[in-house]
Formats: sequence, C-alpha cells, structure tokens
Amino acid sequence: MTPNSEHSPLVIPYQGWRLAGVDEVGRGPLIGTVVACAVILDPQRPIDGLMDSKKMTPKRREKLDLLIRERALAVSLGEATSGEIDALNIHHATHLAMRRAIDGLSITPEYLLVDGNRLPGHRLPGQAVVKGDGRVAAIAAASIVAKVARDAQMHALDARHPEYGFAAHKGYPTRAHLDALARLGPLPEHRRSFRPVRALLPD
Repeated sequence: MTPNSEHSPLVIPYQGWRLAGVDEVGRGPLIGTVVACAVILDPQRPIDGLMDSKKMTPKRREKLDLLIRERALAVSLGEATSGEIDALNIHHATHLAMRRAIDGLSITPEYLLVDGNRLPGHRLPGQAVVKGDGRVAAIAAASIVAKVARDAQMHALDARHPEYGFAAHKGYPTRAHLDALARLGPLPEHRRSFRPVRALLPD
C-alpha cells in the first residue's frame, strides 16, 4: 500500500517479512467486546484493495476478510469483554485486546505497526501509525478482519435481542439504540461505565 498523500512516508526500521499490522474495532459502541486483530501478510501473495475498513461496503469487507485469511501468513483476533472495559477503561481494554491478538499469532512477529498514536505495551518493538489503516497494508488487513468479526457478533446479538436493532447500528450510540435503551434498559453485554448506559442504572 502506498502512503496516503496527506501523510509523509513511513520510515520503518525493520525490513524483514515478520511484520505484524495491528488494529481494533469497537471503541465507541455502548455494548459488546472491543475486537483487535494482528496480521502478518505474505509479501509473495499480495492482496489488492486493502484500505480502511470503514470506507468499504460490508460485502467488500467480507470478500477481503476471506482473502486475508487465505493468503496471510498469520491472522489472530483478540478481545476484551464489556466487563474488562468497565474495569480497565476503554483505552486500556483496547490495548489488552491488541496484546492478546499479537500473542495469538501462529508466527511470532519481529516488529509491530499499530494503528493509532500509542503502542499497546507489548514486549515486541514497533511503532504507532496515525491513520495507519489507510497507510499500511497489514494494518488495513487487520482493520478489515476485526470489523467483520465484530459485526458478526452484533448480528448474533441482534438475533437474540432484535428489539434493540444491533444489526443496523452495531452497538454505536445512534438515536435508535438510545431509544431502545431508554425503553428496554441495558442488557448484560452493555458497558456499564459508558455514560448513556450508566445513566439508566439504579443508584
């Protein structure tokens, strides 16, 4: 992936093949896990069209998810539960999910490229890349796999609780979600530490 023109080119002090891209999905929703993914791409099997997962249609993401899982050298997902988010806060829980994704890789990476402005506190060396899902192919791949996985969780939750509309809003604080929360109250999977949910809990 060539760097976006609005950013300067990355200087990566590592040129080997065991480079892992890391990204997460689900910081903003009021319910469910935060999902992270780590991907080591195979330089011999490039994948066209990798980009920020938020800029794709669901159908396109799902097609690329299959290609990434087929062609990448290693793919791993990690999660932090809503309970862990409440206990740790979303920032620390996100980094916990990232560390779990990295540790779950079948190949140990030698260097990490992580979306955002901070590394997740893993022992491996790496660098944070602001807007990395639009600049680095491996981070883009991680964002796609994480997004597809979390959306699948929301569809499963929607099947159990269709009155909340999770298949449509994916747990984000849309008007439809907030209205359902006000009418029906929080589910066990809702994040108690997030203000719209906390406001509905008994004192």
